[in-house]
Amino acid sequence: MSFNDLKKQSSLGSLTQKLVKEVEKMNTTSGGADERLWKPEVDKTGNGYAVIRFLPAPEGEDIPWAKMYSHAFQGPGGWYIENSLTTTGGKDPVSEHNRELWNSGNESDKDVVRRQKRKLSYYANIYVVKDPTNPQNEGGVFLYKFGKKIFDKVMEAMQPEFEDESPINPFDFWQGANFKLKIVKKDGYWNYDKSEFDAVSPLLEDDDALEALWKKQYSLAAVTAADQFKSYDDLQKRLKYVLGQRPPARRVDEDVVDEDNTRGSYTPDFNARKAQETVTAAVSSSSDEDDALSYFQKLAEE
Repeated sequence: MSFNDLKKQSSLGSLTQKLVKEVEKMNTTSGGADERLWKPEVDKTGNGYAVIRFLPAPEGEDIPWAKMYSHAFQGPGGWYIENSLTTTGGKDPVSEHNRELWNSGNESDKDVVRRQKRKLSYYANIYVVKDPTNPQNEGGVFLYKFGKKIFDKVMEAMQPEFEDESPINPFDFWQGANFKLKIVKKDGYWNYDKSEFDAVSPLLEDDDALEALWKKQYSLAAVTAADQFKSYDDLQKRLKYVLGQRPPARRVDEDVVDEDNTRGSYTPDFNARKAQETVTAAVSSSSDEDDALSYFQKLAEE
């Protein structure tokens, strides 16, 4: 944009409108910061329903999912929300710190470790069969981030517990099955226990259409690529700030995500005190809170 264009937009008020739209996008829980990611939504009662299909490994890759370990906790110096280097088999300063606390013999130290433990998330490519809340997503290919409870459902389909159940590969185009994602509010949290796989069926009857979908998939190797992790030294420096061993560069309020323990929704609040109260109350939440987490992470990195 040239200086003359900038001045012209100022006189027309279009720049203000553009900024307002950007803020609205940031505060819209259904949009999300990453258009590749699909997220389920719930109604006012906390219930939600969608039908998705897990897709095969993308071209050039062998595994149809990626897993990521991360840490999200608060200390005297602020929030620590970082991907863990243990994801790729490396040493991570939080894991080392937690090990020392656990071996101290103090029960209070073990409580701290439990609050700072790793969170496990999975990523997979999906095809959205039915999304009543956002029907525009239907027929699209997305990345889906989910927790251990849903991954256990996938494993149970591949390795059924009872003899009268036939194993299926949920990631197969032809011999897989649609996954009926059912979310209910139980004890104030999102619960996925009623989710289940449908009968085995091809995703589409046309192989050319299936191949076109396959080529639209996102790289899962990129999810855990080197550029998704900070260096050990940078993580250690951040950890020290959070633990109060050094004064933080700036105060940052960040949100914690946990898909398996979701309580309601959260929208970033630009009043620092109110935001802190909201984040603390939503310390075990997920889905909508991913957007807040991303926003606060950007602030931390500025």
